[in-house]
Amino acid sequence: MNLNRRLVMALLSITTSLLLTACAGEEEKSSKEDHNSHANMEHSGSGELPEGLEEAADPTYEVGSQAIIKDDHMPGMDGAKATIVGAYDTVVYSLSYDPTNGGDRVEQHKWVIHEELLDAGDEPLKPGDETTINTDHMEGMRGAKAVIDSAEEMTVYMVDFTPTDGSEKVTNHQWVTEDELAPAN
Repeated sequence: MNLNRRLVMALLSITTSLLLTACAGEEEKSSKEDHNSHANMEHSGSGELPEGLEEAADPTYEVGSQAIIKDDHMPGMDGAKATIVGAYDTVVYSLSYDPTNGGDRVEQHKWVIHEELLDAGDEPLKPGDETTINTDHMEGMRGAKAVIDSAEEMTVYMVDFTPTDGSEKVTNHQWVTEDELAPAN
């Protein structure tokens, strides 16, 4: 009987160890997913604009109006009611980069605008072009070498919103594209 009890205890120990290891692996995986899903993003901003950014001449959503965000750059964003703080015509990029602080590679970060790239010149960059990021939406972003994933000329918006997950109000969030907004009813 003593041998059976030892065998049961050993099996329980092994099972418990395996479960704990699996949970730790999920936590690490979740942490990496959070990084790539902009959980480390600076939610609120100063409202400071990059030099050379032009206000939109005829934006779909006027400054002071409200819209519904229909994208989830960060938790609580999708479905949140936003107040438009600014509307600007520019080239908006999705890009991938290795953070300067040694974090995991960020794939297809949305969004960085042309005026937030170092020495980008006057012409829009194209997918595959390499550049240096000159903004800090996320930790380790400023100074990082990046590859352009997508580029499109459009109106981008700076918005204030209260996340749907009950977290703290976000002010001067940069950037939401026009196709990520819907009219508020």
